[in-house]
Amino acid sequence: MFRTKTCGELRLENAGQDVTLAGWVQRVRKMGGMIFVDLRDRYGITQLVFNESADAELCKAASQLGREFVIQVKGTVSERSSKNPKMPTGDIEILVSQLNVINQALTPPFTIEDNTDGGDDIRMKYRYLDLRRTAVRANLELRHKIVMEIRKFLDSLNFMEVETPILINSTPEGARDFVVPSRMNPGQFYALPQSPQILKQLLMVSGFDRYFQIAKCFRDEDLRADRQPEFTQIDCEMSFVEQEDIISIFESLAKHLFKTILGIDMKEAFPRMTWQDAMKYYGSDKPDLRFDMRFVEIDGIMKGHGFGVFDSAAYIGGICAKGAASYTRKQIDALTEFVKRPQIGAKGLVYARVEQDGSVKSSVDKFYTQDVLQEMKKAFNAEAGDLILILSGDDAMKTRKQLSELRLEMASQLGLRDKDKFVCLWVIDFPMYEWSEEENRLMAMHHPFTSPKLEDVDMLDTNPESVRANAYDMVINGVEVGGGSIRIHDSVLQQKIFKVLGFTPEQAQQKFGFLMNAFKYGAPPHGGLAFGLDRLVSLFAKLDSIRDCIAFPKNNSGRDVMLDAPGYLDQSQLDELKISINNK
Repeated sequence: MFRTKTCGELRLENAGQDVTLAGWVQRVRKMGGMIFVDLRDRYGITQLVFNESADAELCKAASQLGREFVIQVKGTVSERSSKNPKMPTGDIEILVSQLNVINQALTPPFTIEDNTDGGDDIRMKYRYLDLRRTAVRANLELRHKIVMEIRKFLDSLNFMEVETPILINSTPEGARDFVVPSRMNPGQFYALPQSPQILKQLLMVSGFDRYFQIAKCFRDEDLRADRQPEFTQIDCEMSFVEQEDIISIFESLAKHLFKTILGIDMKEAFPRMTWQDAMKYYGSDKPDLRFDMRFVEIDGIMKGHGFGVFDSAAYIGGICAKGAASYTRKQIDALTEFVKRPQIGAKGLVYARVEQDGSVKSSVDKFYTQDVLQEMKKAFNAEAGDLILILSGDDAMKTRKQLSELRLEMASQLGLRDKDKFVCLWVIDFPMYEWSEEENRLMAMHHPFTSPKLEDVDMLDTNPESVRANAYDMVINGVEVGGGSIRIHDSVLQQKIFKVLGFTPEQAQQKFGFLMNAFKYGAPPHGGLAFGLDRLVSLFAKLDSIRDCIAFPKNNSGRDVMLDAPGYLDQSQLDELKISINNK
């Protein structure tokens, strides 16, 4: 056998055994006539000992070892005289009798340790080295465990895993597609799936009443910490169900993962919040409920006192930061600059401190009596030592979103976004449509196959903006980890939805005719949900970005700097595909 044991499994009870290990050299330490080598593999680290007095030639060979050399050793397990309680193998060491250098290695461009000296760019370029680090490997091991638990859980409920195609047709009403030219059909293109949405609905028509897939999906959109051009969904669909059935099963799945992976027993039902309330009280459809700071609207209190900014505003609202009255003027000025950033867009910030005697000191004192400020304090349920922060604007929705960013920033500064705490939430009753300034028309907030609430169907012709969708999102710690809806299973209703979205019957038939035709052959009521696996793993791993729970991620420009992708095609390939490049 090439190795008889791994570098992570030997313990004191193995003392006296002859073993063969193989792995990478983590570090080499020379102490007098002794050389100590830390040998690493996927399972852990074991200390090797080379003794000059026992074998001078072997010790000389060990002295030539460099970091990341691949070696094989044979030796005897011995109890360490100086134990390392921080290592699972810290009670033993290997007295080496034979050394085989399998492969020498160049000095790596950064240290292969938890606290590496490599920056993001260099680690992504040499990702195969970065993956040797224990911290990164642990994230992928966590991902594997979560996937295995999901498969076991869904299989126990009669879900069937079915693979759907990667090369499909481009569909509108979503993010931008990645497209793939067809050599055999010049001038025509496949698209990579943004989700298996239509295909899993067709599986429901086919009678596969419980489907799931660990599905690779693709979206050509701008990137951020929780978004990659290719990502993985835990994609699920069920027939003969209502919203309550789906929420019940996938809340149970989430609780199962928390219990089996993190040892957290969540007994209470996840709270539910309508989209309207989420936007009204938190300015976000994925509110972080680990802390309070719920919005308070104070238009009726603050208007009509001569402060023009408030008097002309369509919305005035704020948050109460408990215990933050100690903020200095410099800190408050920094918060003002924060909300005035272009990506947030507020024009300014008003603050009010509640002093120890209960009085209120505000940045707009000259416009308001103490009686009015006390009324404002009461509205926020503020107490001595609290800091009230207020934004106003001409657009209520826009101002609430600005206030949401301020709320999250204050929570971060006050240490309220505890990664060891998990608060789950269902957001329900989303609007069916949202207005697109770019398209100058209504767009589906989720996708065009989402069913409207039955009681709102009559408004599709008269007031489509008020129609609510039979849709739901699972939110954990302010991150949308999953979302879904009850689907339309009636071709007549689906045609009406396409009409609201601006499709002519001919366009709808061209793009989605196969789906509407399938519905005519007996489509069951159905619905589903998809979890974002990358986001779920990053939450469980307590990471700020999803990149470190993906084996080979892209950078913020959508590039794989290790493979140097995307790249250019040779002219011969372009000619074969009948494609010309417009360099302008």
